[in-house]
Amino acid sequence: MLSDISLWQLLSGVVLALLISWLSFRFRLLSFSGAIGATILGIIVFGLGGLRWAILLLGFFISSSGLSKLLGRRKQNVTEKFAKGSTRDIGQVFANGGVAGVFVIFHLFFPGEAWPWLAFAGSLAAVNADTWATELGVLSITSPIHIISGKKVEKGTSGGISIEGTLAAFLGSLLMGGLAVAAWPRQIIPFENTSWWLPVLTIAFSGLFGSLVDSFLGARFQTIFYCPTCKKETERFPLHLCNTRTEYLRGLRWMNNDWVNLICALSGGVMMLLASL
Repeated sequence: MLSDISLWQLLSGVVLALLISWLSFRFRLLSFSGAIGATILGIIVFGLGGLRWAILLLGFFISSSGLSKLLGRRKQNVTEKFAKGSTRDIGQVFANGGVAGVFVIFHLFFPGEAWPWLAFAGSLAAVNADTWATELGVLSITSPIHIISGKKVEKGTSGGISIEGTLAAFLGSLLMGGLAVAAWPRQIIPFENTSWWLPVLTIAFSGLFGSLVDSFLGARFQTIFYCPTCKKETERFPLHLCNTRTEYLRGLRWMNNDWVNLICALSGGVMMLLASL
């Protein structure tokens, strides 16, 4: 409960959240709204959770943002398909980290239980897997295939998967699994008396599952628009990169990429809970 959180931990969490958000805004990793969202999420995770929870969130943010910036120029030819760029706004922050923040709050009410920590790790593994798949998958040598139809599609197409992208997703998820076990091995109660690699792989596969859910939603339900000037499909609305107004093409009108990412995070957390039963 809140009474168990020291004032020092809470204040340290607030300061750390403000510092990281400011630096991220300064280096254009976050927009102004994204910095506000990251501050709120950081206070929850750093201040209410503490160092162990902070390690996982920072692992996701640093690795995913780093890939976005480092590979930005190499994937410029497919950015026209994505709804947003590498500078995250408040919607992206909460879509990727909001589910994890909820599990931190659950931990306050169930401090002796392992499931909030496992679900927290699974949700961040999923969004990290999805981010790595997106950032590295578009650089693949082979053409991606549609997750439902199996037909070849252009790189960056919603619902497109490739061997390289899937491998990148697994590695991104595996990183979070390793951090989760290293940060809090004693909290992995369902796996006690087992080898350390078992929970690492379980978290990794839970995250991979979440990223595949993301691809399925992107292929089947995410709203997709069409640019009549470029004659290409895109997630961008209301304007394409060429400043032409995009037209609705298919999908649920309310299900943008932020909703898809949020469900991805939730899927990874829930799968991790089911796997630990």
